[in-house]
Amino acid sequence: MSRRTVFFLSDQTGVTAETMGHSLLTQFEGLEFRTVTLPFVSSVDKAEDAVRRINRAADEEGLRPIIFSTLVQDDVRNIVLGSRALFLDFFAAFVGPLEDELATRSTHRAGRAHGMADLATYTTRMNATNFALTHDDGNGTDYARADVILLGVSRSGKTPTGLYMALQYGIYTANYPLTEDDLEAGTLPLRVNSYRQKLYALTIKAERLQQIRQERRPDSRYASRQQVQYEIRAAEALFARYAIPSLDTTECSIEELASRILNNTGIERRLRP
Repeated sequence: MSRRTVFFLSDQTGVTAETMGHSLLTQFEGLEFRTVTLPFVSSVDKAEDAVRRINRAADEEGLRPIIFSTLVQDDVRNIVLGSRALFLDFFAAFVGPLEDELATRSTHRAGRAHGMADLATYTTRMNATNFALTHDDGNGTDYARADVILLGVSRSGKTPTGLYMALQYGIYTANYPLTEDDLEAGTLPLRVNSYRQKLYALTIKAERLQQIRQERRPDSRYASRQQVQYEIRAAEALFARYAIPSLDTTECSIEELASRILNNTGIERRLRP
C-alpha cells in the first residue's frame, strides 16, 4: 500500500487545517496517510522552509504530498503554491465567494480564528474549563452553576466529553462517577439527586469498557468482564428508573457526543467554534 504524506499548513496553530483536513481524509478508506502539521508559517522565510520540507517528501516518496492550508497572507501562500504538492486552500475556496457576496474585502489577517482578540470569549472558555476541572470525577460542590452533569460508570467518557464541551462551547460541565455503592443502592446519589434536570448519562458497551479498564489496571477486578457487565447493567437500570437521557459512547467521538448532548438538551452554547 502506498503512503501519502499530508501537510497541514497554518499561519497560526494549525487546528483548523487539521480538523477540516482529517474530516476529508476519513472519506478515503484503505489508504495510509502520514500527517505532518506545520504551524506558524507566518513569514516568507518560514514558507520557504516549509516548501523545502514538502519537496523533500515528494522526492523521497515519489508521490506528491497533499497540503491542507489555512494560510491567509498572499505572499506566504504564493510561495507554498510553488511546491511540488497538491495544494488545497480552505481560505481561497470560501473567502473569495464571501467577498463577492458581502461586497467587502476580507482582512487577510492571520490569527483571527484562534487568537485572543476577543478577551471576553477567551475568559468564558477558561472559566468553563476551570469549572470542568474542578468538578471532575465527583469533585466540587457548586452543581447549581453547572449547565449539565454527566453521569456514568468509571471510564465511560465523562471527563473528555466534559472538557471538550467547556473548551469548545463554554459549557459549565460537571461529572459524577457511579460507584459500586451507588449501583448496589439502586438510587441516585444524594449529591446529584437535587439536580435531576441537569443530569445526562453516558453508557458504553461492555467489551469496549473492559478493554479501556484493562489498559488502565490489567487483570484487576475493576477490569474483569463480570464487574464491567454488572456495572453497566446496574447503571442503565438506574438511568431508566429516573428517566435520565443517555448516550452510548462506544463508537462516538467526543465531538459527536458534545453536539448530541447540546442538541438533545437545548443548552445554549456560550461560544461558537
